[in-house]
Amino acid sequence: MIHSFLMIGQSNMAGRGNPSEVEPIKNPAIKVLRNGLWQLMIHSYPVNPDRTFSGVCPAESFADAYQKDHGVEVGLIPCADGGTCLDQWQEGSLLYDHAVYMGKLAQRTSTIAGVLWHQGEGDCHDHMVAPYEEKFLKMMTALRRDLDLYDVPFLVGGLGDFLANYTYTPGPNCQKNYRTINEALKRIGTQPMTGFVSAEGLTSNPDLLHFNAASQREFGLRYYEVFKTLENKDKVFEEKPENGIRSHMESL
Repeated sequence: MIHSFLMIGQSNMAGRGNPSEVEPIKNPAIKVLRNGLWQLMIHSYPVNPDRTFSGVCPAESFADAYQKDHGVEVGLIPCADGGTCLDQWQEGSLLYDHAVYMGKLAQRTSTIAGVLWHQGEGDCHDHMVAPYEEKFLKMMTALRRDLDLYDVPFLVGGLGDFLANYTYTPGPNCQKNYRTINEALKRIGTQPMTGFVSAEGLTSNPDLLHFNAASQREFGLRYYEVFKTLENKDKVFEEKPENGIRSHMESL
């Protein structure tokens, strides 16, 4: 039985941590959905390869903690895409439809146990901040409906305080607006079966935009701590066929 988690959002969910800066997570019970099959998560290949420079992401340590607590195989469904704004995740968009497709594909051989979201930097433009919460709730409602995820935690991660020093232009005004996005995310986190994961105290790569590898590891553990407060202990995980698992030798 595989308990799977949908990864959506932008680059800090996809992961930009340098793999050489942290110890590998060597847990053969953690799988990643690739080409419709569950493949072993390995440190030398990013979980969510949305870019050539993708790296360590928070889902890795989250999955490791979940697996050790629950004693089951854990599957990660990578759908995050760097640099994207919330409009690109609305119902009917390419990214939304891709996530739904991947989620439904994963549901053929696993049960989705939660959703991991990190995004908001792309909406730090002055004209995009105010409608963020409304747009997010609309997207989340549609996703829960389309994948029948009413009874699983939807976790939203906060933006890093290091954005106060991010000055790249042209681009989103993170320095000015990231706190407003964080406040919206905190309010979103009060919705039923939804939780906010604080990024307070976490540190960045030199770009002052992406969490470094050590902080990604810590962030994933924070996601799991919030998950535990929302987890439905009585949730029934339906048995699924096991033919979706690729062996270690097949992964080579």
